[in-house]
Amino acid sequence: MVTIDSATKNRIPFHQRLFWSIFAMFLGFTVCFLLFQYQREREFNQEKVNSILGNYNYQLFRRTTKATNLEEAVNRFINEIPQKDLRVTIIDPEGDVLFDNSDVDELNNHNDRIEVRKARLENEGYAIRQSASTGKRYFYVATNIGGYIYRSALPWAPYTQRVMTINKDFIYFMAVMTLIFFFVLSRFTFSIGRTISKLRDFALNVEKDRIPPESEYVFPNDELGDISQNIVSLYHRQQKAKNELSMEREKLIKHFQYAKEGFAMFTSEGRELLSNILFVQFTNVISDTQIRQSEDVIDIPELESIRDFLSRNIPNPNRKRKVLRESVTIDKNGKIFLIECILFLDNSYELSINDISEQEEKSRIKRQLTQNVAHELKTPVSSIQGYLETIIENPSLPEEKRKFFLERCYSQSTRLTGLVRDISVLNRLDEASEMFELSEINIPKLVSEIEKECSKEIEERHITTEVLLPGNPTIHGNHSLLYSIFRNLYDNAIAYAGEGIHITVSCYKEDPKFYYFSFSDNGIGVSEEHVNRIFERFYRVDKGRSRKMGGTGLGLSIVKNAVNFHKGQISCKSGLGKGMTFFFTLKKSV
Repeated sequence: MVTIDSATKNRIPFHQRLFWSIFAMFLGFTVCFLLFQYQREREFNQEKVNSILGNYNYQLFRRTTKATNLEEAVNRFINEIPQKDLRVTIIDPEGDVLFDNSDVDELNNHNDRIEVRKARLENEGYAIRQSASTGKRYFYVATNIGGYIYRSALPWAPYTQRVMTINKDFIYFMAVMTLIFFFVLSRFTFSIGRTISKLRDFALNVEKDRIPPESEYVFPNDELGDISQNIVSLYHRQQKAKNELSMEREKLIKHFQYAKEGFAMFTSEGRELLSNILFVQFTNVISDTQIRQSEDVIDIPELESIRDFLSRNIPNPNRKRKVLRESVTIDKNGKIFLIECILFLDNSYELSINDISEQEEKSRIKRQLTQNVAHELKTPVSSIQGYLETIIENPSLPEEKRKFFLERCYSQSTRLTGLVRDISVLNRLDEASEMFELSEINIPKLVSEIEKECSKEIEERHITTEVLLPGNPTIHGNHSLLYSIFRNLYDNAIAYAGEGIHITVSCYKEDPKFYYFSFSDNGIGVSEEHVNRIFERFYRVDKGRSRKMGGTGLGLSIVKNAVNFHKGQISCKSGLGKGMTFFFTLKKSV
């Protein structure tokens, strides 16, 4: 048995809380019913008085239209009815009082009286109020007949009050029913309280992962006891099965999440059951249009053979009861993908996308790395050495020429510094990534700062930008590396995409762990043969132009490694004249 703390011990028992909760709801219902009944009785009584006075109005209309003496006709009518204190008022369409038997000398316009206004709008209106003319409280009923208002009123005297009195028999009836309900409910809740308290004890044990044996819980021999005993038995059986399934499920999920291939599983109707990060990323590299949902992947034209395979076999009742497989190889955007589809017996299916060009790229990068480093360092060093030798060997060199050579030396040393800095960043990412400090970084704010820093270059090259970052994405990562990702992508587009282009930064998807970003331009792009190599260190599409622009050849390599540091993946697709689009993911918390 678990130990219950003092706060739990002092808590009101469940059966008492159940009793008072249900009893409070019953009382609430009773009060609402009483209020409803009271209002209903009140409206009924008002309608009764309203009907009497409304009938008087029509009788007065018939009598006064035929009478030559209005006052005499009204007095004769009043003498014939029980209510001798009836007040009668006749009002013309302009609101002036044509007749009133209240003995008031001067009566102002009556169109502002509430019952008159209602009669003008709805042909009949009533009100209970104090008269502005006599100072007495009346029950007024006004009837619109041919534009003239016939109004009858009874003083709020014993007769009217008696007619409006509410019958209180139903109040006594509800009081008796409440007492009966109180005793029946108390016995019922007390009988189930003991069983529920044992279930509570079982639940507390479950919550604290202290599962006692079934034999420790013995419930009363009734229906609720049988249900409780079944709950305990079922829980123990399900707990055993859950533990076994959980272990297997964890193995599968870990395998899929950390696999080096894109993976997704779908129902027979095409709804996503499970997918990993690489699946959407790889499909965006393959597709010419942006893919936001895994369910849209099957519509990619390159997967027509997979689509035909599924359409042939899923609705086919005659297909053999065995697992079917189909595969296709796609060479797109400088990468080679092997896509496999497995159709299971229940018509659910899985798609896997494997980048089979990655290993070859890594090997080639390693082979060329040492050669590229030496070559890139040799160029600025040789230039600096040549300029300095010229200055030293020619003491009489004109000042203007000497200044020109020194400026070129400074320019090359600046390039050399940038090169060393970029190499240092890559080395830190490779060998000491744990040394980077982490903090909360707001991506919209970071992108805004970069656009301000690049505003001069953007304006000079007539570039327009569009930032689509819904949900205010924020990443717990390293500010310097996140800055390097977006800054290098901006610098790359500004330097090489051409003038008058449009740059779009988008966060097109979010899941519980990752943000999905795209960075695109509609510039000149690069041919597909270069796409799978642009993340290599020192790789340049146009070597002469890149050096002229001052690039080190490491920008996109830093981008890739910074994305990897944030547990993400990056890919690119492009073509000559098609612009360039980078797809990358960043984990919300590194």
